[in-house]
Amino acid sequence: MPALVIMESPAKANTVQHYLGSGYKVMASVGHVRDLPKSTLGVDIDDGFAAKYINIRGKGDLIKALKKEAKAATKVYLATDPDREGEAISWHLAAVLGIPVEQTRRITFNEVTKTAVKAAIKNPRNIDMDMVNSQQARRILDRIVGYKLSPFLWKTVRSGLSAGRVQSVATRIIVERENEIRAFTPEEYWTVDADLETAKKKKLTVHFFGTADGKRVELKNEADAKKVTDAADAGTFTVSSVRRSSRLRNPAPPFTTSTMLQEASRRLGFQSARIMKVAQELYEGINLGTQNGGVHGLITYMRTDSLRISDEAQKAAEGYIRSAYGDEYYPSSPRVYRADKNAQDAHEAIRPSDLTRDPDSIKKHLTPDQYKLYRLIWSRFVASQMASAELDTVTADFVSGGYLFRASGTTVRFPGFIAVYDFSEEDENAPAGKARQLPELNEKDELKKNAVTPRQHFTEPPARFNEASLIEFLKDKGIGRPSTYTPIITTILARGYVEREGKSLRPTPLGEVTTKLMVERFPDIVDYAFTARMEDDLDSIEEKKNSMEGVLGEFYQGFDKALTAAFDSVGGDKVEVPVEETDIICEKCGSRMVIKSGRFGKFAACPNYPTCKNTKPLTKDGTPAENTETAEPIGVNCEKCGAPMVRRKGRFGEFIACSNYPKCKNTRQISKSVGVKCPLCGSDIVSRHGKNRSFFYSCESYPTCKFVSWDLPVPGVCPDCGKPLYLKKGKDQLICKEKACGYKKDLTAEEAAEFRKAAGLA
Repeated sequence: MPALVIMESPAKANTVQHYLGSGYKVMASVGHVRDLPKSTLGVDIDDGFAAKYINIRGKGDLIKALKKEAKAATKVYLATDPDREGEAISWHLAAVLGIPVEQTRRITFNEVTKTAVKAAIKNPRNIDMDMVNSQQARRILDRIVGYKLSPFLWKTVRSGLSAGRVQSVATRIIVERENEIRAFTPEEYWTVDADLETAKKKKLTVHFFGTADGKRVELKNEADAKKVTDAADAGTFTVSSVRRSSRLRNPAPPFTTSTMLQEASRRLGFQSARIMKVAQELYEGINLGTQNGGVHGLITYMRTDSLRISDEAQKAAEGYIRSAYGDEYYPSSPRVYRADKNAQDAHEAIRPSDLTRDPDSIKKHLTPDQYKLYRLIWSRFVASQMASAELDTVTADFVSGGYLFRASGTTVRFPGFIAVYDFSEEDENAPAGKARQLPELNEKDELKKNAVTPRQHFTEPPARFNEASLIEFLKDKGIGRPSTYTPIITTILARGYVEREGKSLRPTPLGEVTTKLMVERFPDIVDYAFTARMEDDLDSIEEKKNSMEGVLGEFYQGFDKALTAAFDSVGGDKVEVPVEETDIICEKCGSRMVIKSGRFGKFAACPNYPTCKNTKPLTKDGTPAENTETAEPIGVNCEKCGAPMVRRKGRFGEFIACSNYPKCKNTRQISKSVGVKCPLCGSDIVSRHGKNRSFFYSCESYPTCKFVSWDLPVPGVCPDCGKPLYLKKGKDQLICKEKACGYKKDLTAEEAAEFRKAAGLA
């Protein structure tokens, strides 16, 4: 019998099966197989914080299949992800399979390549219980905080609320920034710019700096600016000095999780969950076609805060840079980057697994998101190993009317790493190679003055956090770890404590009220330093410097006292959550409507509910959605009550409904032909909405004709058996559904998009 290899992800399992061949069977656990129960705390605090794990509901058949295969296999390898979470999943798998920890074969690899996978198989180890206990401690800690604190919020704020350890701190960060913005008082200041022209008709703009002797002066009001403007306007602009210098600009290090999230957010506009999803796909494996050897993992493990790279990767980078750019583009000695003191060095930095697979050469095999993120990771890594850029800078001072004006310019003497990856410091959207260049200037040159312009400005409040800046703040404060940044943001948004406003994150009234309560009653839980120290304590378990019971016991001693005091102080009245008023007037009772949140987002509601139950849907910008009362009749009467049927717009697009709603709730979807005939009866196949609004396809005469498919029927027939072909749901792959045939063909993203476009789904 073949050996069994168990991984977390089905996609990764398929990649590894491709590498190992028929001597191994690779299966996926699809994440955790055991967890704490949802209905109870699941932690015996009095028995050393013993956790009571149960099999996750819905995983019964999978566990049964894994047990069957494990029993028949010659060896069982546990190959879950190479971090604490992955180590814990392997431990849970060993428990359900009945394998003692000392007999486990645990394997890990930082990149999903054939070489790395086969090397791991040759060097198995036992499960690392220190890593497992570190993960257990985090899980138990978060469970205690969530299950013990949530009832307090139910009593004091609103039923159904939940509290989280790190999520509460993240919410506080956003609330405090909002308070800073509200408390900010703008201050006036002025600038004065002069538009000049050289004798050779070259134009430039110079900026007021200060007095002629070089002392900096701030212009705080219009009178100050007018004094400078009048004096400069009456004088002659003369070059007082020209200073030329050179400087080196070093490349940034390769990506860690936090820097990848920040950079992809800034440059690509992706949200953190989207970034991590795409990075997971690149890590687990992409089918690059038979000519390129099939499925390959394109990047190393994407949850890391290490800046270390392997010797092999460093040598590969040197060879690639010297070959592609020239010897002068490689530094005199290899670059080594050092991470901060809190970094865990278990994994390498995020880098491409094979530099020869440059982004453009495999673009046709990647989705647009995969290509953009892979190009960012690939370019950042190559640049991190290259020579510094050499920049020439020029600073020219000009004197007029007793005042000093200044202009600076930079040119690139040698691009170095900029040839691959860099944006200028002044404008993150402009390549550094296009830096500003001053015209030729010499001391005592007199320039023609075209205009001297004063401008009023006001200081700006601090910007709201976006996902990138919040992750940067969390990293700087030591709050969270690479695997938790995205879940933190996802959780506070899902719980309604924070909302998006464009790309910014702003607290909701609920978030502000809850944060105020937490700061008053549980200051340690929402304290930055305390939370960072807890992260260090969790790390210390893995490093064998502390025990799980010791860390949990020390935390719970103070937490339990604070919890008891908080419950003792609870009064009869709940904290009022402020409502957000709108400019919409309720046409039924004349009140100003307020914003409420429901299952499908925000809506406007009358504040006199339940006396007045009037509500209105809102668009994303907070304005009333299109009035559906003016829905368009379609010339057909309702078969249930005889009233005219009308075309309406809902959250998921247009649909047909009875005009007598809500007395008659007859509705129909607007189905759309996909351009293919039904194989059973010859009628058109149409797209329809299924559960969770996902598409499925059926004959237009359904249910009279029973043809239904989740995969998209496409024009043409199978070249092997002549039966219909389908585009597999969620994949870029043509398939034949005849069991005796099994025809499959991988498509490029562009080819698959053409099929979807032809079906009207693009």
